[in-house]
Amino acid sequence: MFMGEYHHSLDSKGRLIIPAKFREELGVGAVITRGLDNCLFLFPAEEWEALETKLKTLPLTKGGARQFVRFLFSGATECEMDKQGRINLPANLREFASIEKDAVVIGVSSRIEIWSKENWETYVSAAEESFEDIAENIVDLGI
Repeated sequence: MFMGEYHHSLDSKGRLIIPAKFREELGVGAVITRGLDNCLFLFPAEEWEALETKLKTLPLTKGGARQFVRFLFSGATECEMDKQGRINLPANLREFASIEKDAVVIGVSSRIEIWSKENWETYVSAAEESFEDIAENIVDLGI
């Protein structure tokens, strides 16, 4: 399980250090893609395959389902860590997430999210203001 928040900077080649606590669970192969809320999603290969299996069951006749699948898969690329625990963030994904130099890497259960420092700070600030309302709504989901 991935959890925690870590701050890192991209190097001049667009590589990002993956926190040591995440490296073993991430494994050898991984998939990075556009995520929601203008961040990037980084999945271990097994989690990506499980997600892919679920997405294949969505009906092609539903426009929203087609859009969601296109959004995830068109931005997806396989990536591997180098010996220093870095992954390359492709330019199109860096641009999508507005990551220029400083990034925040967070663990979100079965995936890793990569945010620009600025977007993460804005998101956290807004979420803190509505956290109690969100918690009350989650109760309806049985949590």
